[in-house]
Amino acid sequence: MSQIKVGIINVTGYAGVELARLLYKHPTVKLCSITGRSAAGQKLAEVFPHLADIELTITAELDEVDFVFSAMPHKASAEVILPLVERGIKVVDISADFRLKDASKYLQWYDFAHPAPGLLQKAVYGLPEFHRAEIAKASLVANPGCYPTGALLALAPAIKEGLIYPDIIIDSKSGISGAGRTLSLSTHYAEATDNVHAYSVHGHRHLPEIVQELETLNPGLSPSVTFLPHLVPTSRGILSSCYAKPNEEKPVKGKEELLEIYRSYYKGEPFVRVVDKPPGTKQTWGNNLCLVYPTIDVRTGRIIVISCLDNLVKGAAGQAIQNMNIMFGFSETAGLEALPVYP
Repeated sequence: MSQIKVGIINVTGYAGVELARLLYKHPTVKLCSITGRSAAGQKLAEVFPHLADIELTITAELDEVDFVFSAMPHKASAEVILPLVERGIKVVDISADFRLKDASKYLQWYDFAHPAPGLLQKAVYGLPEFHRAEIAKASLVANPGCYPTGALLALAPAIKEGLIYPDIIIDSKSGISGAGRTLSLSTHYAEATDNVHAYSVHGHRHLPEIVQELETLNPGLSPSVTFLPHLVPTSRGILSSCYAKPNEEKPVKGKEELLEIYRSYYKGEPFVRVVDKPPGTKQTWGNNLCLVYPTIDVRTGRIIVISCLDNLVKGAAGQAIQNMNIMFGFSETAGLEALPVYP
């Protein structure tokens, strides 16, 4: 099979540069074109010395390619993607611009009117563990947010099997790279180091995405979700702790039964690993895995599920490549077989 020609829009962000790193060794893909207006005209190796083996120059516009990853910020991504979709080029969008099906929610949560509301219904939400069959037929895939990926994979078996009541708490901690490369006071070293703080306490942009996808798993559930993210002083990784009361009509007899339900649900999934003790984020650094640990608080009976992943890989670039693999019928794990980095 000849290699497909791939381009990255906005390679200079954290997700974009991680895409370049992972695609370099992909067996059926040739990275041919990369853009980044702030660095246009520079060699990729000049901006990112760790990618010195990739001999590409950053440009302002894409060359002719077969497939595109857009790593632009929200709103800007939709604007550059629309002409590509019209030309019949397949796209995975890493921004939030095509994740939500209800166009009115973009004004509510992202402060802009969506430029192509009709396209929202055609875009497929790119969580392979939920929508693999639809992704295989899609021309536009909306890569999930990093927080929703961890939370949804943690909750999916319990939601699908009706094991919990709809009042759910998701407590998440993210490394600083989740905020992107744009400078800000909160991610300044002196502000972030030795410090942990909650943010978006009254509503994070990823909340409607989480609710939307939980409803697809169990339409009769009407989930009531409290989602609280925290910034922690590490470069990458997300750990989510999810809490819910068990459904008395479908009681789980104990931790081992819950663990078996989760193992059965994710059997055969290449990038979800159900583990038998609480995982840590360093177990997923640089890798496309999501580790999931379900248990029961024996004192309260509450179901607790902990998940962790690398926010730049399974939470962004790695999952985008996983989606591309499915869209083209490649091996789903192609280019994503690397083990985690430790320490």
